[in-house]
Amino acid sequence: MSVLEAILLGLIQGLTEFLPISSTGHLTVAGKLFNLIDPENPEQWTAFIAVIQLGTLIAVLFYFRNDLWNILISFSRDNIIKPKKFFRQEYNSKLGWYIILGSIPVVIVGLGFKEIIEGSLTKNLYVISASLITLGIILAAAEKLGNFKKDMKDINWVSSIVVGIGQCLALIPGSSRSGTTITAGIFLGFKRETAARFSFLLSVPAVLGSGLLEFYQSLEYLDEQGLVTLAVATFVSALSGYLTIAFLLNFLKSHSTYVFVFYRIVIGVIILILLNLNLITA
Repeated sequence: MSVLEAILLGLIQGLTEFLPISSTGHLTVAGKLFNLIDPENPEQWTAFIAVIQLGTLIAVLFYFRNDLWNILISFSRDNIIKPKKFFRQEYNSKLGWYIILGSIPVVIVGLGFKEIIEGSLTKNLYVISASLITLGIILAAAEKLGNFKKDMKDINWVSSIVVGIGQCLALIPGSSRSGTTITAGIFLGFKRETAARFSFLLSVPAVLGSGLLEFYQSLEYLDEQGLVTLAVATFVSALSGYLTIAFLLNFLKSHSTYVFVFYRIVIGVIILILLNLNLITA
């Protein structure tokens, strides 16, 4: 992988991780077009994707630094320093519990199906195109049925589990972590911006855990040149990811997600056309 390819892949990761259009799907298409995915060792590509996700994690940590700091302080005070019963805890402390609760499903499913997730099936473009189209249609249904009345104060244990289960669907390539969690939030009646905000906060434990684990496991595949390109891609993903978060949260204040629905379906269809014309391999 060249430095130029690393920059492009980092840019793709940063732009698509937070938009509900699937970063994994776009990266896999790019990887196949650039002939960077070894069909004999697909776990190397999975490791690369997981590691550069740490760049977008950095973007989340920096963008939401005040929110996360307040959650950490409040959670520590109400549960460790001066423990209180849950119903007496402050809002930020409860939000910390909801993030933990919402992270449990993806941990269980991720560890339970780790071999399948890292295998060649999850790099298959037929699977990715089907996910792009199907989840796009489901997002459109959420837009049609959602009432967009709830905000962050309305998050509870039920909504955190439902959104957490939605995050599990992101393990299917082409579905999109932000896409599945935002869709779940909209179905529950949350405002689009609120659904996106909770989606990003909920991504912290999952991305941190998978990214660090995959980084450790990928060290055996990386030489000095590999580490350089990985670092470049991660830096670019962090920068572009930060800008994408700011854009999306502002966009969703006054716009629907239909543009992303349309984009997902179009890209899914284009992938199928390229596959049928043998211009790209599955």
